[in-house]
Amino acid sequence: MFSFENTPTTASTLFSAYASFAASMMLFRSVANEIIPAPIRSYLEAFLHRLFTPYKPSQATIVVEEQCGISTNEVYEAAELYLRTKISPMADRFKVGKTQKQKTLHIGVEKGEAIPDQFHEIHLKWQLVSDEPKDGLREKKFYELCFDKKFRDRVVNEYLPFVISKANEIKNNDKPLKLYTRDIPSYDDDDGGYNGDWGSITLDHPSTFETLAMDPKMKANLMEDLDRFVRRREFYKKVGKAWKRGYLLYGPPGTGKSSLIAAMANYLKFNVYDLELSSIYSNSELRRILVSTNNRSIIVIEDIDCSVQMHNRDHTEDQEDSRSDSKLTLSGLLNFIDGLWSSCGDERIIIFTTNHKDRLDPALLRPGRMDMHIHMSYCTMEGFMILARNYLDIGDHDHVLFKEIKSLMETSEVTPAELAEELMQSEVSDVALAGVVEFLKRKKSLSAAAGRSEESKPVTSQKEEMNKKTTTKVKKQKGRKRK
Repeated sequence: MFSFENTPTTASTLFSAYASFAASMMLFRSVANEIIPAPIRSYLEAFLHRLFTPYKPSQATIVVEEQCGISTNEVYEAAELYLRTKISPMADRFKVGKTQKQKTLHIGVEKGEAIPDQFHEIHLKWQLVSDEPKDGLREKKFYELCFDKKFRDRVVNEYLPFVISKANEIKNNDKPLKLYTRDIPSYDDDDGGYNGDWGSITLDHPSTFETLAMDPKMKANLMEDLDRFVRRREFYKKVGKAWKRGYLLYGPPGTGKSSLIAAMANYLKFNVYDLELSSIYSNSELRRILVSTNNRSIIVIEDIDCSVQMHNRDHTEDQEDSRSDSKLTLSGLLNFIDGLWSSCGDERIIIFTTNHKDRLDPALLRPGRMDMHIHMSYCTMEGFMILARNYLDIGDHDHVLFKEIKSLMETSEVTPAELAEELMQSEVSDVALAGVVEFLKRKKSLSAAAGRSEESKPVTSQKEEMNKKTTTKVKKQKGRKRK
């Protein structure tokens, strides 16, 4: 074994070695100062300092004030909405509020509470701060956003625009939908002002795609088309088309055209403008009214075949225009749908409804005007199953009466509205479904009786009726030529 004793000789040896090293370092430093230029020495010293010093990120802070001059700061409003979704369940303090028209409670940030967030690999911290009011002035509030200084450009150019975008989504989802019409006063309480020629009420229609008694495949295609439309802003700009989409809903009364419009509005969170062409007397008035509609909206013209001069111009049996003083024309409507005026607004959907598609002028129906034609047909068994689930809470399991109902529906033309009325007659599923069976049997008997009556009509009577229609057409043609 070896041992070292702390003797005077050993201590003196160590001291001599240390003194020699210190002298050598002083000599090296003196030589370095003489030989190495000062800028290079500073660079080496800073490099060695960073190499041997633990990294501590330098923090940057962005101050987002409530006001931007005399206007409200958009970034502040966006942060207020966005941070509602970032408040931790473990937060010690937060605010809760709700207005009379809001459906849910809104949670807000309380002063002094730190709200962490992460954007990709960037860690951020928000905090609501306020200055104490002085000399009778109102309290000044602002948000402080702290982050690593090296991410400054990405926070300003990427993160804050992301916050504004998410806040707009939240705002659109929270804002109650409006149904606009020209038949009520035009002052809008929510918007706090007048909206041109339009007045509005809250659209509380409960229809959704889940509750809609519609062919499942057609429903899925429509939802996919709507999703594709709203996400293609840049695509429409690239190809040089106005950002709009047209839908034609056609079929017998009671097949759910109005309910489908409400479901589309609820799905997209778009306001609805209900326009009656019969109340418009000129093309210029139509343009002025349509230009006053907002973006992200659905413009609905129901029963387009009943509107002035919107019927098929090729039909010789067109009805005469009873409003000869009207200057509203088909070309005026087409110009707004697909002409220069179609670019006055973004993200708009135009919907026409009709019970008789064949009466419409082909110019209204072509792609670019009515891009998608949706046939609202009589109810199928798949649609009836949705109704049964909505009204009676019956799942997809088989009921003893479903087979008979399916058989009867295959030989009957019945609308979802008729079946819904029958299902409302009782809350007991067996009783309500038995009522549907009896209704379908009556419907089938009436259809059979009507068919026999038509077959038994004398041939001569049918010929006389056809001759009468032909005579009427000829008279109308001659009358037009004289004019």
